Amino acid sequence: MDDKRPLPVPQAPLQGAFDAATLARRFSVDSLRDKLLRFARAAGREVVEKVLWLWFASQRPDLPAWARTTVYGALAYFVLPVDVIPDLLPVAGYTDDLGVLAWALLTIGRYVDADVRRRTDEVLARLFSAGSSATPSTCP
Repeated sequence: MDDKRPLPVPQAPLQGAFDAATLARRFSVDSLRDKLLRFARAAGREVVEKVLWLWFASQRPDLPAWARTTVYGALAYFVLPVDVIPDLLPVAGYTDDLGVLAWALLTIGRYVDADVRRRTDEVLARLFSAGSSATPSTCP
């Protein structure tokens, strides 16, 4: 897969103010990898854990299209610089991202199984180890 191309998602928007389908069309693997490498510590372990749960759940072949759209929409919200609360604000910057990620996890939670959690723990260990040397190849 060419990581520079946006991932395919259904074109029909979801109901409500949070339009996951529109956001999902703007998501790319490269943008997620870059954000995690640059801002993992600023976002915090809890936010990054939710991001990785969603990412690894999105790789499951049994994940339905509607759930994949939800995941990519939430990940795009995390990646894109335009937020309700700007990410650069200390402490509060990632609270809106965490809310969107939590909503997506509630929606697709049954797909976050032991394998997804194990893979997440492996990446978290690399990203948050003392003197982390995380590289693009060690992130999603």
